[in-house]
Amino acid sequence: MADTDYRILDPHVHVWKHDPQFPFAQGANVPARDAAPETLLDLMKANGVSKTVIIQVIHYKYDNSFLSSVLKRYLGTFQGVCRVDPLDPAAPDHLSKHTADGFRGVRISPAANASGDWFNGPLMPPLWKRCADLKVPMTVLAPIGRMPQVAAQLEKLPDLTVVIDHMADCPVDQPAELEKLIALQRYPNVFVKISHTWSLSKQPYPWLDAQEHVKRLHHAFGPQRLMWATDWPIIEGNSTYDKALTVVRDEMKFLNDDDKRWMLSKTIERVWPFG
Repeated sequence: MADTDYRILDPHVHVWKHDPQFPFAQGANVPARDAAPETLLDLMKANGVSKTVIIQVIHYKYDNSFLSSVLKRYLGTFQGVCRVDPLDPAAPDHLSKHTADGFRGVRISPAANASGDWFNGPLMPPLWKRCADLKVPMTVLAPIGRMPQVAAQLEKLPDLTVVIDHMADCPVDQPAELEKLIALQRYPNVFVKISHTWSLSKQPYPWLDAQEHVKRLHHAFGPQRLMWATDWPIIEGNSTYDKALTVVRDEMKFLNDDDKRWMLSKTIERVWPFG
């Protein structure tokens, strides 16, 4: 690995552990394996990753207590993004509580079908407004077809920091759909994780077909608003932690050293400053 003048930060992983002290949500489809923070720390060390943002995993649904315990145990190494129930009118107050408890931001994940139509409902504006008031990022895992609805929320809160996960999972065989995400470039505090090249691609590593999405997003947003991520351990269903890094650092030939300095480090510091 080449020496760099910046520290590499990973803005998207998940952790969980089979532990009766922290029960999973009823009906959760949890892998038999653990995704323990200690395993993550080993991977970070082996790959030169200094700090990591952990996203509350859906296995616990809206009970953020396991992740809270991890953040407290490894203070300074991890930051956390919580989940709140988007159908609960008290969600903004729950976000305030979690923020006071050390979380930085919230993740919401509306489905593409009608079950995700709460994303257009009356409970969204108060939650987004609370994010703005708390000055924490709103992280959105949503399919590409919902990007115009993100824009509708941002019309009311144009200065809110919003992070779009995984390039909105835009299919590589529907390149025109990516324009729905590119349209969000007009909001200065929208950031995009280019983290699912391995998931979207129909090709082997280095996933050149999905890199075409990254090229277009790089042209539209610039490196200052793009960030890599591993999505560990989900990536292990397709690839490996180290390849999530090397695909950006070594295989995206259209990126220069300054691009990589932003996308592997400085952009993430803009949204999740570690100090």
